[in-house]
Amino acid sequence: MTRPAEQRDAAVPTDAHSDANQGLPTSERERLGELALLFSRLGFTAFGGPVAHIAMMRQEFVQRRQWISDQHFVDLIGVVNLIPGPNSTELAIYLGYLRAGWRGLIIAGACFIGPAMLIVMALAWAYVRFGALPAAGWLLYGVLPVVIAIIARALWGLGRTVVRNVLVGLWALALVVLYLLGVNDLLLLFGGALLYAVTLGVWRAIRERRATASLLLPLLPGAGSGIGATLATAATSASAPFSLLTLFLTFLKIGAVLYGSGYVLLAFLRTDLVQGLGWLTDRQLLDAIAVGQVTPGPVFTTATFIGFLLGSWQGALLATLGIFLPSFLFIPVIHRLAGWMRRSPTVALVLNGVNIAALALMAGVTLQLAQSALHDVFTWALALVALVALPRIKFNSAWLILGGGLLGILIHLLT
Repeated sequence: MTRPAEQRDAAVPTDAHSDANQGLPTSERERLGELALLFSRLGFTAFGGPVAHIAMMRQEFVQRRQWISDQHFVDLIGVVNLIPGPNSTELAIYLGYLRAGWRGLIIAGACFIGPAMLIVMALAWAYVRFGALPAAGWLLYGVLPVVIAIIARALWGLGRTVVRNVLVGLWALALVVLYLLGVNDLLLLFGGALLYAVTLGVWRAIRERRATASLLLPLLPGAGSGIGATLATAATSASAPFSLLTLFLTFLKIGAVLYGSGYVLLAFLRTDLVQGLGWLTDRQLLDAIAVGQVTPGPVFTTATFIGFLLGSWQGALLATLGIFLPSFLFIPVIHRLAGWMRRSPTVALVLNGVNIAALALMAGVTLQLAQSALHDVFTWALALVALVALPRIKFNSAWLILGGGLLGILIHLLT
């Protein structure tokens, strides 16, 4: 018997050796090597924040290697949006888990985070040594237009998978408008998903002339609040003098409970490290956030910068481990729940709603990024050239990003 389209679309394979393992090499070592090379390259070249990271992963996993389908990729985006932590990093971890099990989970996450961590540590050293950040604007001037083109192309492909009719398209457009008007992204994600599920469920009930049972989605943002409160107590109950243990527990708490963008991360860090412990000044915190934004890889490597400022390389490693460790633990848990999600028609509807809302949020963030990245003739021309070139090039898009950066440097030197 064929499952309803919404339930089928929201399905997330529960076997780690699912369609992500199509065309596997014969050796597990080869699979792990592929993951290490792929995510290390992304760690060094994935500028532009989470939306750009997701676009580049789609290009690698769906388009170039065809390891998973677009629908499966969209489902994974929806699932990682249900759990706290850095979503693009969690997507990398999940893709590694599907491709090569536990070892793949660790390799993918570590190789995606590692390059960014090393770059941020180098910048933190320069910051401590010289009292300021090396200029990076000239590099991003050429990189960001290419990144915008990569995101736009990914959104087009994902949109064709998610938006299957006019009503869904109008719903997604409404969510984009609400996001741009300043409505909280978590409210749009979870509220939009639940409203979509309820609306479609009621419509089905009317059509089929029968009542439908309601299910509550257990994976709400407050699900980790108990653990977070316990860790928060442990982290902030220590004395004000600097402690590596307190540093680790503080970032572990943040990684376990934080939903939302880098601005939400800023609020958490200011509450804990500036106001609570008094370890940082507001200026240092803003500089740390800026480093996370302008370097490739996960934005949460802001923790690496802060850890280095406070406790040298030991502090950098512990802060990085603390903020990313929950993500490595959440992915196997959410994967185990995927089977139940798949069997529940109600949760399947909610997952469809999450997919639509997540795509709408990605579109909203992209529009905001484009406003800051495309501000003159050169940046617009570079973005358009990259957009036209992407479906035609045979080489990796990382070379386009590198070329954009070199052009940005050249323009800087000539002006």
